[in-house]
Amino acid sequence: MLNAYYLIFILSILSIWVSVIISIVFVFGAIGFVSKERKNPVDLDKYNDRLPSVTIMIPAHNEERVIASTLERILDLNYPKDLIQIIVINDNSSDSTGERIKGVQDRNPTRKINVITTNKETGGKGKAHALNLALKQAKGEWICIFDADAAPERNTLKFLIIKSFESLKYAAVFGRNKARNRNRNFLTKCINIELVVSQRVVNPGKWHLFKLGQIPGTNFIINKGILEKVGGWDTKAITEDTDLGFSLMKKGYLIAYESRAEAYQQEPEKLSVYIKQRTRWAKGNIYVVFKNLPDLFSNVSWRVKLDIIFYSLNYIWFLLFILISDGIFIFNILAIILNLINPSLDIVSKLSLNINFNFTLSFILMYVIFVLQMNVGLASDKGQATFENFLISCASYFTYSQVFILISLKASYGYLGDVIFKREAKWYKTERF
Repeated sequence: MLNAYYLIFILSILSIWVSVIISIVFVFGAIGFVSKERKNPVDLDKYNDRLPSVTIMIPAHNEERVIASTLERILDLNYPKDLIQIIVINDNSSDSTGERIKGVQDRNPTRKINVITTNKETGGKGKAHALNLALKQAKGEWICIFDADAAPERNTLKFLIIKSFESLKYAAVFGRNKARNRNRNFLTKCINIELVVSQRVVNPGKWHLFKLGQIPGTNFIINKGILEKVGGWDTKAITEDTDLGFSLMKKGYLIAYESRAEAYQQEPEKLSVYIKQRTRWAKGNIYVVFKNLPDLFSNVSWRVKLDIIFYSLNYIWFLLFILISDGIFIFNILAIILNLINPSLDIVSKLSLNINFNFTLSFILMYVIFVLQMNVGLASDKGQATFENFLISCASYFTYSQVFILISLKASYGYLGDVIFKREAKWYKTERF
């Protein structure tokens, strides 16, 4: 029993220190990114004489609650109207999505909005399939993707395009997403903090240190010619964005991050909706990890290998760490209770005091770094560094982060079932509020 405990202890300590080191590296990378960004303001009119044409694609399946406001925001983008083509994919909707799109068209008779309408035979097969349909009609030099709940700032598209001028290696540029309903409840406040950390610490840290980025599901542009070279979106990948990112990097391209290209998105307000959304993300990313795992031993770019490692740590190692740390915590609590009930058992003293002390110390260090990373992100984002957010960041590890266990287990179970029974992965659309 003690040997098993020692092994678990070693794995736990290793997991903790891997997480701590990665967090510290990202924090310092993010500080460098923000410092460089502040020294290099963007001139939005710099390339006005040679701005490329852009096709904006919005996939929409039963999006009656949000599609109209999203289209209005897109029509208001600060970009030459004659250089924009808008394509909405009304993908097998059974609600009034089509009528809402028509309403926007009627209110803006001078603007052309192309609509692709599918039914259960021609559509309803997921976001990747819908985007591939629109790609066939796209005329722009660049493709811009916004989800149906997106609310981009007026200059978002210009920021993305201007960033693309920096290097011919930039096959795609992605912006920063923010929660538009962040103050609804405890769940949305936790999601908001997670988004802030992702967009203000992890993404800038990875880009500044390694020139490493990944395509999100929304608020990004991609070069149409390059997109066609890699075959568009993989319809088998339910996280088609992550899969596309790996395809681009394997071809030697970079995916640049432009934090000033901001867009708001709606987050789940119910735990059940959140679990379904994140299970789909986790399951899709597990698929992408195993699809690209052989490249760890091939001659592809080191960035591809590094990103595979990051994703593996996130969806495999981090889950292991949470399970182990929770397991030891519960074991120690039970041991104390059993000792109180029957002191002759003396379980605690039979375990190495040194091991328990070191585990506790490392766990506390991990927790401090976890909270510190969150608050570095919050401090760098105007209006986010509040006392309430600090308290939520302290509580989120013991609440919000624990849900990751359920999500990862559900995703792993679903992925294994798909592999064993050769099932087609199903795409889940997040419920809107």
